[in-house]
Amino acid sequence: MSPEGVRAAYERVRAEVGPAVTVVVATKYVALEDMAVLVEAGVEVVGENRAQDLELKHAEYRDAFRWHFIGHLQSNKVKVVNRTCELVHSLASDSAARRLEIPALVEVNLAGEATKSGIPPEEIDELRGLADVRGLMTMPPLAADSEASRPYFARLRELAAAHGFAELSMGTSQDYRVAAEEGATLVRVGSALFAE
Repeated sequence: MSPEGVRAAYERVRAEVGPAVTVVVATKYVALEDMAVLVEAGVEVVGENRAQDLELKHAEYRDAFRWHFIGHLQSNKVKVVNRTCELVHSLASDSAARRLEIPALVEVNLAGEATKSGIPPEEIDELRGLADVRGLMTMPPLAADSEASRPYFARLRELAAAHGFAELSMGTSQDYRVAAEEGATLVRVGSALFAE
């Protein structure tokens, strides 16, 4: 993983999604010492999946990035997220919502997959009343063809509009282009930047 390679990939993704979309670099598989490569590559926003990794990386790199939490949010980890992040993409429980002090996106499980976090669409208003909810996030079923994600992204955009939300976190390395076409305001990209 070289700073030049990451910078080139990062700039390519940013150009593809356009200036209205925030590229959140997913750091789940980036080792603590490799975070320096992201600094050198000009990455601005990082998204971490695990609270303990977030704490370690934030202690080392603090103001080098804007920090987002993109993993499953357990209520006992909310304190760490409140201290370090500007946005949570994965709010999906009442207990976490009650403890959260920063803005959040509600994670909606549109495919009803048992293996994924998120709430059914009819529970959005419940969480909205408990936290500062700015929008929605979803993870469509894994598919070889990025076009398979389009109906899920379109559905999330419709749900956001119906609830008056501006922010949409959808799209990962496999389907961020489709997500941007469907109205994503944030895309979460990892492997697309690190595969050299």
